[in-house]
This record gives sequence, structure tokens and C-alpha cells, in this order.
Amino acid sequence: MSQASSDQSATPERDLPHDPHVDPHHDPRKHRLFFRVFRGTLRTIMRILFRAYAKYPERVPASGGVLLAANHQSFIDPPLVGGFVRHRECHFLAKAGLFNNKWFGWIITGLNSVPIQEGTGDSGAIKEILRRLDSGSAVVLFPEGSRTLNGAMHPFKRGVSLMVKRSSCPVVPVAVEGVHDAWPRGGKIKPFRARIAVMYGHPIPHDELMKDGPDAALRRLEREIDAMRMELRKEMREKSGGKYPLKGLGDQAFVSKSSATGES
Repeated sequence: MSQASSDQSATPERDLPHDPHVDPHHDPRKHRLFFRVFRGTLRTIMRILFRAYAKYPERVPASGGVLLAANHQSFIDPPLVGGFVRHRECHFLAKAGLFNNKWFGWIITGLNSVPIQEGTGDSGAIKEILRRLDSGSAVVLFPEGSRTLNGAMHPFKRGVSLMVKRSSCPVVPVAVEGVHDAWPRGGKIKPFRARIAVMYGHPIPHDELMKDGPDAALRRLEREIDAMRMELRKEMREKSGGKYPLKGLGDQAFVSKSSATGES
């Protein structure tokens, strides 16, 4: 399944109030050259500083609305996830405060970013993301909601499952690894002292993902993303002779709350 139909886009679920921080006339075509140049530059920088590499970016559908759901380790995650998808542009959610600076706001707007007010259930930002998905865009989401503190993956927020449900588009699970070592939350960036990687999973059709309900959909994404993360972690250790990623809580496989409590 590719993108939602025009009938779906007119459902009451889409009838959300407009957020004044969102440009309803955003046209990514105006930013296409800027985006491609910036994407290539960041990809080169990541390769130089962190030996960044990607596995299976071709799994991301070349057209149609699609969500890329990834674990969240660092500020580097958005350019890492979007930078290696060369065959199409990606769109992102960014904290509304980042747009307050005129020049930085201009840059991230050119990188297809949508401002979102954290902790407020920003319906305007959700409406804009759904509009872009309906128009055939690829949108990157980080369902954990915030960066990990220790390299391990944390439970996904339920609000993400509602967006998946409303979008009616396939979801590509994505795993990033090593990025916590490269630029940990609350710490400094560490060039040349870490390796980073991203892996793209197979697209999951919307109906298949949602067949057992939103909670089951989140649990499946958690399992698949963390399994890929652990696979990357093992591979990166082999490539670096055991040096990277650094040993720590990131070595522990994720256990969902439902699994831990014995729920189905």
C-alpha cells in the first residue's frame, strides 16, 4: 500500500486545527537542490568523522507516502537516517524552538522539517505530517520521543501508533547504532572516536502492521528495530576488532513492558 486516498484525507481524523508554526503552503520542490546538496555534504562529513555506513537503504520505497520509524540515540540520527536514502527526500519533525533562530530555522525548513511543540499533543504538526504523507512524502519519526540516556532502546510512545493508524501508509523500521557513543545526550561530540551505522528494514504494509491494533503495532516495531540494532552492534564490533560500539547498557536487548509483564 502506498499513500492514503483522497477519501481518507477527508475523514474527521484529518480535520485538525491549524498550527501557526506550520507553513500550510510548504512546497518541498523549492528546497530540492538545497536539500540534496546539504544531504550529500552531511553524508560525507559523517563518513569522515565516524566512518558512517548504511545497510539496505534501497528497501525504502522510491515513491508514495511512507513512515520511517527509528530508534533515537543522538542529534546525529536525523541526518544519518535521511542522508543515506539517496533515491528520495525525507521529511522530519523538529522542536519548535529550533525555528526561533532565523538562519537555523531557514536551514531546517529547507531540509523539510516540521516544527512541533513538545508535550502539547501538537495537532497542527500532526496534521501537516499527515498532509505530507498523503502527498507522497517519506517522513522520519523517532517513536521513543527523546534520545536515549544510555544507548539502550526505550519504549515507544503511544501517540506514534495513532499517527501510523491515521496515515494508512507503510512503515519502514530503521535502526541506528553507535551514535550514542559519537554524541551522547548531555555530552560532547566525539569525532574519530566512534563508528555509526544505520539499517533499513523491509516496509510493513499498513493493514498488516495494524491488524492486531495500535499497541501490537508498536510492540512489533520495537522488536524489529531493536533486533536490527543488535545486529548492527555485533557487526560493528567485528569490523572494529571489538572497540566500537563501547560496551554498556546498549548491549542489552530491549524488552517491552508487555513482554516483561507477560501480557500478550
